[in-house]
Amino acid sequence: MGYGKWITGALGWALGGPIGGIIGFAVASIFEGKEGSAISTGYTPIEQRNSFLVSLLVLSSAVMKADKRVMKSELDYVKRFISENFGIDAATESSLLLKDFLKQEVDIDAVCAQVKRNVNAPTRLQLLHFLTGIAQADGMVSSDELTVLRRIAAALAIPLQDSESIFAMFDKGIDAAYQVLEIDKNVTDDEVKKAFKRMALKHHPDKVTHLGPDVQKAAEEKFKSVAEAYEKIKKERGIV
Repeated sequence: MGYGKWITGALGWALGGPIGGIIGFAVASIFEGKEGSAISTGYTPIEQRNSFLVSLLVLSSAVMKADKRVMKSELDYVKRFISENFGIDAATESSLLLKDFLKQEVDIDAVCAQVKRNVNAPTRLQLLHFLTGIAQADGMVSSDELTVLRRIAAALAIPLQDSESIFAMFDKGIDAAYQVLEIDKNVTDDEVKKAFKRMALKHHPDKVTHLGPDVQKAAEEKFKSVAEAYEKIKKERGIV
């Protein structure tokens, strides 16, 4: 199939279960006998990172097909995102994998169950943030795409308040700013400050250090969204 080994040459837990089946025998058979298991069993940072990246591509294909069409802007977004955060070689291989994934049916619940078994809560939040960005790539998230994103969030055991906070990060309105911080508009200024500290801790890039510096760098965008929401609320309220 022409795949290189930037991603497929160092896969860890993604080789087992439904994700391994989606990757396909031609790739996975190279690593015959290595089954996916929990993150605590000793996969290297590269194996964890590449498994995370492949799971992102698999679920991206489900999001992109949600509205029954695959937009060039979405394909370009994924390629650009991978290139900026993981390098050109990774973007080239990811494009090949994604085109293959788009031809297949993805069992969202089964794939998410495998992801949930192998990654921690902050990593699942980061995955959902990436997926929402892909859905937003054409300028808006359609109702069909939002339905799929919410299904993915539920299957990943991401609490509803957390997932809605992630979705709100792509909306620049003041109501969305409160949603990002997971607070009501009627809370006190002190509660706003406490909410910011809580959310900044939850979404700090250091939460995904085990996936390597490239994922950690990409996670800064999510962290920045929390800070921007806080600044917007501060400005509206006149908080010093």
